[in-house]
Amino acid sequence: MSARIYRPAKTVMQSGKAQCREWVLEFDPELPRTIDPIMGYTSSTDMKQQIRMHFDSVEDAVAYATKNQIDYRVIEPKEAKRRRVVYSDNFRSDRKQPWTH
Repeated sequence: MSARIYRPAKTVMQSGKAQCREWVLEFDPELPRTIDPIMGYTSSTDMKQQIRMHFDSVEDAVAYATKNQIDYRVIEPKEAKRRRVVYSDNFRSDRKQPWTH
């Protein structure tokens, strides 16, 4: 039984950081998903895939995993690269692309 600990990224529909500050512990699938031959639905008998635990910090999640003897891996979040954009740069005379309408 292994798990991954990560901090989820914000969705593309968000402009703020709601629900992105807490850490999540999810179990890795132990059994592969199967396709139902009649209906075509994807299903699994592994119930641990449905468990998502939320923690305030990565230390709390790691402490929980070690206390319950769960193998884990921590996935560090990637920080967003911010590019400074200035509106007046659109009208510079030395633009790389010419201004067209």
